[in-house]
Amino acid sequence: MPLFAYKALQTDGTAMEGELEASGRLEAMRQIDGRGLRPVRIAEQNGAGDKSAKANPARRSAAKEKTPVKEVASPKGSAEAGANEPIVVKGKVTPRMLENFTRLLSSLLSAGVPLSRALTILQKEATEPVARAKWKLIHDLVVDGLPLAAAMARSPETFPKVYIAMVEAGETGGFLDVVLAQIADFQAREKEMKGKVMTALLYPLILLGLALVVLTGLLVFFIPRFQAIFTSFGGKLPLITQLIVNTSDALRTYGIFLLLGLAIAGYMMRNWFSSETGRRRWEGMILRAPALGPLVAQFAMTRFCRMLGTLLGAGVPLINSLNVARRSIGNQILVDAVAESIDLVKEGKQLGPSLANCRRLFVGSTIEMISVAEESGKLDSELVRLATVTEGDLDRQLKATVALVEPLMLFFIAGFVGIIFIGMALPIFSLQDHIK
Repeated sequence: MPLFAYKALQTDGTAMEGELEASGRLEAMRQIDGRGLRPVRIAEQNGAGDKSAKANPARRSAAKEKTPVKEVASPKGSAEAGANEPIVVKGKVTPRMLENFTRLLSSLLSAGVPLSRALTILQKEATEPVARAKWKLIHDLVVDGLPLAAAMARSPETFPKVYIAMVEAGETGGFLDVVLAQIADFQAREKEMKGKVMTALLYPLILLGLALVVLTGLLVFFIPRFQAIFTSFGGKLPLITQLIVNTSDALRTYGIFLLLGLAIAGYMMRNWFSSETGRRRWEGMILRAPALGPLVAQFAMTRFCRMLGTLLGAGVPLINSLNVARRSIGNQILVDAVAESIDLVKEGKQLGPSLANCRRLFVGSTIEMISVAEESGKLDSELVRLATVTEGDLDRQLKATVALVEPLMLFFIAGFVGIIFIGMALPIFSLQDHIK
């Protein structure tokens, strides 16, 4: 009978490894479920291992015993290895589908439902065909022996790198349900923040679109006729009106080339943003922006502190927690800055002084609070508290920034329309003199 090596989680979240005999993977899954364990990985042993076990009954008997994992390391089929073989399902999983999947999976695992059974439930309850196909793919890969993070890494278009890194940390640390709940909360907060920004900017954007349509119509259709009427009286156009007329002529003559140039420029900018150099320069420009830069840095610091505090509270070692939390920052320049701090921690320095080199993320007061919490042994709870407090400040700053952007956009739109109106009205005032 085949011999299967497995990794599973006990009811208290402790990771266990062992071997058992079963006729197939499904039978091995049932045996593990019967022992009250949550299966994480099941892999059939090769032929050499089976022969060795049969030849040595003592070893075979010992292999059946479950062995606690004292120091959990990354699974052999890690997410990085799984990402080398992407599997594509037609259609796109929306952020709402992914958030529902994450939250429901967390709830099922928290209730003690085994991972494979939880994935089966989510697959059956999915109403969208693309979501049902994607969750079935994840379930099949997990049943075949891949860790959940490695299975998700096969679908990079659905699961971001930060998502996969957090799931991998939850699997290795034995608190997958907690991490999934944190991911769902992150997704909900990001969606709420984007919704607030879009709601606040919706009215100015609509006005901007209408203004561009009206101005294009004026420049292309109305101003040329107005110019012909005024020229027939032999009058000279004012300077501002002449500039508007020249703009109209250029738009009518070279409008197609202008659209083509904008399309080519947009394509080149897209390729530039997707490149490593372009992305780093763009992220650096964002960080240096007067109002936007501090908001981006604070948001990255919030994600980093909350993730690091959650991982440390679950018992993950500091270095491993830092490596995972670093990936949640998003901005590559800030990621590199935190990576230098992690190198200092590896050399034996404390976390607070090590993070002091990354001033864009951590101000002096934050570094001091982290240092005090580290000395008192309350680093995990303090990091979560810092993230919560910073989120409140970030929300207030975001509201203030959006409230400032809206009138500025309206001011520029009104100014642009006003210039066109003045340029068209000035010749009308002198038209009577030419008629006389």
